[in-house]
Amino acid sequence: MASSWREVRLSDLGEVARGRSRHRPRYAEHLYGGEYPFIQTGDVKASGGIIDSHQQTYSEAGLAQSRLWPAGTMCITIAANIAETGILKYPACFPDSVIGFIADPEKADVYFIEYLFRQLRQDIQRQATGSVQDNINLQTLERLSFKVPELKEQKILAAHLRNFDDKIRLNQQINQTLEQMAQALFKSWFVDFAPVVDNALAASNPIPDELAHRVEVRKKVHALPDFQPLPEHIRSLFPSEFEQTGEPTVGIGGWVPSGWDIKVVYDLGVFINGAAYKKFEPNKEKKGIPIIKIAELKNGLTDNTGYSEVQMPEKYLLKDKDILFSWSGNPDTSIDTFVWTLGEAWLNQHIFKVKPSTHCNYEYLLSLLKYLKPMFSAIARDKQTTGLGHVTVKDLKGINVALPSEKLLESFAEQVGSIFERSYLNLKQSSEFSVLRDYLLPKLISGEIQLDSSTESSINPEAELQGV
Repeated sequence: MASSWREVRLSDLGEVARGRSRHRPRYAEHLYGGEYPFIQTGDVKASGGIIDSHQQTYSEAGLAQSRLWPAGTMCITIAANIAETGILKYPACFPDSVIGFIADPEKADVYFIEYLFRQLRQDIQRQATGSVQDNINLQTLERLSFKVPELKEQKILAAHLRNFDDKIRLNQQINQTLEQMAQALFKSWFVDFAPVVDNALAASNPIPDELAHRVEVRKKVHALPDFQPLPEHIRSLFPSEFEQTGEPTVGIGGWVPSGWDIKVVYDLGVFINGAAYKKFEPNKEKKGIPIIKIAELKNGLTDNTGYSEVQMPEKYLLKDKDILFSWSGNPDTSIDTFVWTLGEAWLNQHIFKVKPSTHCNYEYLLSLLKYLKPMFSAIARDKQTTGLGHVTVKDLKGINVALPSEKLLESFAEQVGSIFERSYLNLKQSSEFSVLRDYLLPKLISGEIQLDSSTESSINPEAELQGV
């Protein structure tokens, strides 16, 4: 470490104080639903270091018994999710389970301090105590000391690390747009059956009264100045009539396009549940390949990830582009569908590896599982106990889907294939950037790697990857 680095406490670098939520009971309805963002520990944990979204807001009454912290405040969780950090992008309130740090602009760069606290996270978590749930307090942080360089060097080091996070965040934003595009086409073709409605109108075929509202929607779409009909070779793959089924399906109740098969979700894929964690004889020395739990699906590989050298059956082995469906956990944050990007790994229980069956293809199956996320979350919420819910094989067998012809499935794959490939490459790149950032983080934060403070240039993530 450079000799210019000095040992400090957090309070030496700015204001440190607990969040405020004085009203009891804390969750009185009149406190919520206003214009003031209310940041909770889950928001901080999910932020990736930058808090730019929230799930709850305070009213004027909520604000009156709390405090509005300025943009640039670093939030540090001290209960539930211990020592997670994130920097506010806008003014917000938060409760006393979060500590706020407002950096003195002449002493500290808040981004550097946030990166430093990522490195200190495990040490802080080891100090957590509590009989009901782990927690720390303000005094824990006040006792904590660490070394920092001069302000100019803090800014340069933080800027280098932010290059990686900015690129990861950009990839996430691009992927959100790509997924919206793919989901819009999936919904139009296979949920709203818009091309079937169009064909029925063109052929003057009768449309069930129950679908009359769909006719009005399509007429309005046709009247838009930028409306473009489907190419003939695609449009002809859709029927021009509907038929009634005995049971409701995903889409328009009990009506489906004529000639389409009715399948349950479980029949569209081969659902392989992972093995019990202990069977892998896990180690923390990174011997073998990683064991993937729901935490790894959401956060990538971390110091808490277990590894295994045990040779398990091939069905538990993950490879890039595998579809993974986490069927157990928090209904709102854990029940989800993922595409795997981190190479060979072992699959832990509570996650299905899903391979397309002979009835459908990869693109349709992935789109369907992503579309059904709200339904899966609702199913899990109905079974929720102690914060956890689940989606079972029985549930998957209870959801009916109208399945189109093989040629139409192939056409859909052609339309969205490039979207999924771009999304996968972005995910893959972000995973690599994350690994590289986490490799450089302790070396930069500790001073092991020194940068030329006379230059304003930044590490180029793409160039760094090529050198690894």
